[in-house]
Amino acid sequence: MRVRVIYFGMLKDAVGRQMEDVELPVGSSLGDLLNRRISHTPVIDNFRTVLAFAINQEYAQLKDPLHDGDEVAMLPPVSGGAPRCKLVREAIDAKQISDTIKNAEDGAVSVFDGIVRNNTRSRKTVFLVYEAYEEMALKKMEELAADAISMFGVREVAILHRLGRLEVGETSVLIAVAAAHRAAAMDACRWLIDTLKKTVPIWKKEHFVDGAVWAEGEPFPDEIRADASASMNTGRK
Repeated sequence: MRVRVIYFGMLKDAVGRQMEDVELPVGSSLGDLLNRRISHTPVIDNFRTVLAFAINQEYAQLKDPLHDGDEVAMLPPVSGGAPRCKLVREAIDAKQISDTIKNAEDGAVSVFDGIVRNNTRSRKTVFLVYEAYEEMALKKMEELAADAISMFGVREVAILHRLGRLEVGETSVLIAVAAAHRAAAMDACRWLIDTLKKTVPIWKKEHFVDGAVWAEGEPFPDEIRADASASMNTGRK
């Protein structure tokens, strides 16, 4: 089957063309198309984590099937800035994020920069490893950013979290909040890190000189924690 792929904005410039027709096996998904385009034009992989997609002018997910004659749009972030939430495997530049989020109408940018310390409960830390349920984690981070903007009246939020191996002194999570007034920015920043630690599915394994353990996370809030009491009593009378 044949589909038409259309590129926009900065992706169009990177690829060097506006559109192309692509032959695919019958039954291919949007994800199959993306992988084939990346193998043919590797520069597309640089945009993988920030792209949105549309099939026949409707937003679509990578699992969605394609059909002969479909029009597929690959969409980089629209004008107005990069995605406010990211999971990254490279070092986080706190100053660059802080500078990027600033706007002439802001009176304050509040930043939480969480770093890997060299010990936990008197045990010497060698390094940490973070892993996440990535698709869900990003969704929840975006929801938190939107909630913070609504609840505290701040203008913009950026949340970045590292995955993979981190050395002592590296930034593991960065939250930046821009607002007209410092109180709103600081309150939103504190709420965001406290809520992220309780609700976003990211896990930390701590590697010490004398062994490694998964860090004990904070309990899920009551409204999202499954009620295990019924299963505990199953079979009892």
